[in-house]
Amino acid sequence: MSRILYVDDDNDIREIAEMALELDPDLTVRLCSSGAEAVSVVTDWPPDLVLLDVMMPEMDGPETLARLRAEGLGSAVPIVFITARSQHKEVERLKMLGAAGVIAKPFDPMTLATQVRDFLP
Repeated sequence: MSRILYVDDDNDIREIAEMALELDPDLTVRLCSSGAEAVSVVTDWPPDLVLLDVMMPEMDGPETLARLRAEGLGSAVPIVFITARSQHKEVERLKMLGAAGVIAKPFDPMTLATQVRDFLP
């Protein structure tokens, strides 16, 4: 069973992502509505993969990634950004920050679990 932490400030997108990921019986999903919440959750619920929105208020995705790594979430745990900004230049910038990859928004709920599995260690 793989643990997926999904971080996004949009309630509707979180709900769709949760339903899409839970179509795969081998994935367990936990949702966070902010970067700060994600940073506090990972100590008690260590994920196997983090799906992280780029644009969020207060603490954006890149800052959340940095904080997760600083708080001890090892580099072996892939962090994948989910963003509407999926142009090549932006994808490369996010990868340089340490992201394992990028999934474009709007994502396809029917294939999201398969995409996520491709990033699992």
